[in-house]
Amino acid sequence: MKPLKDTLVVSIEQALAAPLCTARLAEAGARVIKIERAEGDFARGYDSAAKGTSSYFAWTNQGKESLALDFRAPYDAALLEKIIAKADVFIQNLAPGAMARAGFGSTELRNKYPQLITVDITGYGESDAVKHLKAYDFLIQAESGLTGISGGANEMGRIGVSICDIGAGMTCHAAVLEALMRREHTGEGAALAVSLFDVAADWMSVPLIHGEYGNGAPKRVGLRHPSMAPYGAFETSEGALTLIAIQNEREWQRFCKEVLRSNTAGSDPRFVSNNKRVANRDALEALISEVSKGLSLQEFRTRLARANIAFGAVNSVDDLGKHPALRRRDVTTEDNETIAIPAPPIRWLDVDETDRPSAAPAINQHGPALRAEFA
Repeated sequence: MKPLKDTLVVSIEQALAAPLCTARLAEAGARVIKIERAEGDFARGYDSAAKGTSSYFAWTNQGKESLALDFRAPYDAALLEKIIAKADVFIQNLAPGAMARAGFGSTELRNKYPQLITVDITGYGESDAVKHLKAYDFLIQAESGLTGISGGANEMGRIGVSICDIGAGMTCHAAVLEALMRREHTGEGAALAVSLFDVAADWMSVPLIHGEYGNGAPKRVGLRHPSMAPYGAFETSEGALTLIAIQNEREWQRFCKEVLRSNTAGSDPRFVSNNKRVANRDALEALISEVSKGLSLQEFRTRLARANIAFGAVNSVDDLGKHPALRRRDVTTEDNETIAIPAPPIRWLDVDETDRPSAAPAINQHGPALRAEFA
């Protein structure tokens, strides 16, 4: 049996953070009712890559029921109230204060329904200083300093996926599970709040500690690690890149002997510790590149494997699609097309992997049935 069977989740959601959270809850067996505007979640129009529909929507909305309503209108507000009264979890990621103004704020709902778990997802929180700021992923990446430490030496870079939205959705998923566990013991619901900025700031703890207490925040170093060396990408004779990672001095000595096949590199005073290697990174990488560029990709990786040195290919998205570790599942879009996407990262080894939620819903696909059920 799935762990969230008989759990009702109601979500006034859009874009990515809240939909990803509820997608994971649906994967675990929850019934998820997705409340949308008449025109639908705007993520439906982000692209048309999923055989004519949005890749974002197809990824994060499998198995949900869609209900289009205007909760500012009395009849629809009464319907929403009836649905929430039976819910276990209520999630929303509209602008701060929007739900409270409509009469569905977390404080009001928790007073009415003590067993209810409410989750408010915002960009920066609810304080007057920041609540007006738009909660878009790329903006959060920039505001939190993520872009300041990402990219090459001469250019900042956006993280290549909507990482702050994704991180907020994952955090909310964990928070909901914690609240459900507490309710099992106390019978009490919870009022939870997660902001994209808080999630990004948490991830920035190490750079911030370096900036405020160490020798300064890490610099942008492209395909290198800012505080470990050698930890970066090296070319072979074909021009292909291989990322290598040295984590300790034992590995460094093996790397010198078995990969570089050098009798002197391991005792070179410039390279005798990680701190020394970072300080002399240019000379270190020149030494390694001289060897790697003289080897074929296969020869270089064979040496690395025999020396038990961690390495990885610097892959393209096309390479990911062919990767032997990639697990896939077929999903159905709102237009009833089938696409194969990466399987969810949580694997229940004693549950049938084919038992997955049904298709992503069309706008208001379940509206008539839900209105009849909760009338």
